[in-house]
Amino acid sequence: MCHYLGAMADSKAKLIVRQAVAADAKPIAALSTKVYGKADAFSTAQICGLINNFPDGQVVAEYEGKIVGHCATLIVSSKQAFAPHSWNEITGAGFGKLPPDNGDILYGMEVCVDPDFRRLRIGERFYRKRKELCDEFELKGIVIVGRMPGYARKRRQYPDPMDYVKAVAEKQIRDQVINFQLNQGFEPRSVLPGYIPEDRQSGGNGVVMFWPNPLAPEETKFRLHRRNARLPYSVRVATVQFQMRRIQAIDEFEEQVEYWVDVAADYNSDFVCFPELFTLELLSIEEKKLDPAAAIDKIADYTERYRKFMEALAVSYNINIIGGSHPTRMDNGDIRNIAYVFLRDGSVHTQDKLHPTPAERRWWNIKGGYGANVIPTDCGPIGVMICYDPEFPEFARHLCNQGALLLFVPFCTDERRGFLRVRYCCHARAVENQCYVVTSGVVGNLPNVENMDVHYAESAILTPSDFPFARDGVAADTAPNTETIAIADLSLDDLLTSRQSGAVQNLKDRRFDLYRVAWKER
Repeated sequence: MCHYLGAMADSKAKLIVRQAVAADAKPIAALSTKVYGKADAFSTAQICGLINNFPDGQVVAEYEGKIVGHCATLIVSSKQAFAPHSWNEITGAGFGKLPPDNGDILYGMEVCVDPDFRRLRIGERFYRKRKELCDEFELKGIVIVGRMPGYARKRRQYPDPMDYVKAVAEKQIRDQVINFQLNQGFEPRSVLPGYIPEDRQSGGNGVVMFWPNPLAPEETKFRLHRRNARLPYSVRVATVQFQMRRIQAIDEFEEQVEYWVDVAADYNSDFVCFPELFTLELLSIEEKKLDPAAAIDKIADYTERYRKFMEALAVSYNINIIGGSHPTRMDNGDIRNIAYVFLRDGSVHTQDKLHPTPAERRWWNIKGGYGANVIPTDCGPIGVMICYDPEFPEFARHLCNQGALLLFVPFCTDERRGFLRVRYCCHARAVENQCYVVTSGVVGNLPNVENMDVHYAESAILTPSDFPFARDGVAADTAPNTETIAIADLSLDDLLTSRQSGAVQNLKDRRFDLYRVAWKER
């Protein structure tokens, strides 16, 4: 008997149903591609958005370490769930949404199972998990808008799609999807025309089905503290307005950087942001002026030392560092302007500059990069946009769709007009996405470095324009063209509350029936 129990203790579970985490995003996207094809699959960015916006509602099935199923769920209000809507509208175009304060319905938006593992009743396990989640959050019930893939073949017999649904419910005909949901205890309520227009098998229709929670309290309301439990109440951010100056050795640059990291850490900052291209100060070490091509080759030589130095600072000072940007030579020989983010847990993340300026292309032959992904931190997901990038609103929207609450913008501008383009656009991004935007610029000059002779900056920490925030939407800023640091506390609770019940609610009020931003993945 004891021997048998010991053998059982050593046996590992083959099939596990668990909450999804950020590292699952790529495998889930790959599973979606396998099931639906590349054109209709969820992207990695969409999966990141779902996990960041409502992590409790994202579940995976893992068989012997491989993800073989994915279940995505939201919290919405009864009014939203039972009113006419499209899939894009209620799911935020597949990125998910933060649960609203009046959320009382669990909304099932996706169940995806690897066809090679469909005999394991993974779908049933997911539906059981949803019911457990509904009980946990004390919600009225679960709404799903399911496909009706047999309808196209029966359309002539049932011109009204609701008559088709009733015939399935009365066992006159069969529909694989509807029958499965009926067996799970769901009851049909209505049909939504145009729910997924591309679903030809269903005639574009979706069946609204409801499972009433028998354990629901008389009055149910989603609890704000549960939504925010994974985030700190507020974060403290610092932005360094960094002065470019002639130096004699790399040690001088590192001393200058460490000084500002030390200052930010002394104020218990969670983040410190440095400007774009601030590492080009290293080129002033050269005795003679380098032509642009030689300069870029030289600065690329410093990449490895720069990364190791900044990584060590982040860990030793216990602070997350947005390390400005640094021109980096890629394996194919291209030069990209890359922002490096050094987290205090020792991890390093990167974000390419997607839009090189005409001057960058002309002087240094810098190429535009690819990808715009949020970076998970201990203070929630963040995004980085480099200088010219925030002048393209699609970038910031894509990051906020993935759950970013803070956007960091390292910049380098030569005169006031260029600076104002960045500043105005960053403030617009803060308003339209209801997020915080932190900008950090360089000042000073490097007479012996091509295209880095003069600079203008007023670094700032920007907020949305609403009552919980600073009157002018500026939490902190710096004096023009002065080497200094600005620090501010940013309330994440105020930000999330304003998204739900602010004077304006830009994210909630988007017209998914008219427009959406579609990003390509490479």
